[in-house]
Amino acid sequence: MIHTSPPSLRLITWNINSLRLRLPLLQQLVAQTKPDVLCLQETKVPDFLFPTKELRALGFEHQLYRGMKGYNGVAILSRYPLTPLLDTVPPCPPCCAPEECRHLAATLKSPWGTTFELHTFYVPAGGDVPDPHVNPKFAHKLTFVEEVTHWFQHRATRRPITRLILTGDFNIAPLEHDVWSHKQLLNVVSHTPPETERLTAWLHTGFVDAMRHFVPPSEKLYTWWSYRNKDWKKSNRGRRLDHIWVTPDLVKNLSSLDVLAPVRDWSPPSDHVPVVLDFSS
Repeated sequence: MIHTSPPSLRLITWNINSLRLRLPLLQQLVAQTKPDVLCLQETKVPDFLFPTKELRALGFEHQLYRGMKGYNGVAILSRYPLTPLLDTVPPCPPCCAPEECRHLAATLKSPWGTTFELHTFYVPAGGDVPDPHVNPKFAHKLTFVEEVTHWFQHRATRRPITRLILTGDFNIAPLEHDVWSHKQLLNVVSHTPPETERLTAWLHTGFVDAMRHFVPPSEKLYTWWSYRNKDWKKSNRGRRLDHIWVTPDLVKNLSSLDVLAPVRDWSPPSDHVPVVLDFSS
């Protein structure tokens, strides 16, 4: 772990790939890392079955969630008060409609008094064929990123975006060293130019890649290893699909980063691992 100053707020983003199935893993993660805020993706649980009681027992009194049976689903869990952003201006793009269960947003008051705007996204995976003309899932993915990008661009024209944190599984590894082989994956969904160019455009609407603030772009950085790899550590064919972005005014508050690769061995594993970002006052 890279440290520069003591943390005051610890945030974790994790594609848990079924919250109810991996609730014991989440309990273990919380016991070991003691996060203040958890952003989860692919919770795969309808709202009426969301384990509010169990999560409250972990210290997360404040919970926002949006889910469906077997697919998608996002949640924000916090030890500090959350205020849902239900009626944002301008309105959220169509891709983030409630029935998609791919986006949640809230305001969060830090322990030192600063109020953040926090978003978590689960961007569509896009299927296997990187051609929007023959693969509707890939077309949906590109449209999703375009709509979110336009939304943030429009917001930035109204007033500067500040004190904002984006988290989530974006299902895109944008940089050369975000994948195990740039050349071999250029035509593989998650690293194709149409995806990486769109994600970069989204980033440039007013954000800093917080993970690459700590780990230079010249170094390999992964958060996902396929279930298809029998020995994921030996092959190490990873991709960085999970991200945390912040607005430039928050860069001074970034304290430390940790990608919890050992969690990939916890059973039953998610193919994603948690990303921990610490903020200082």
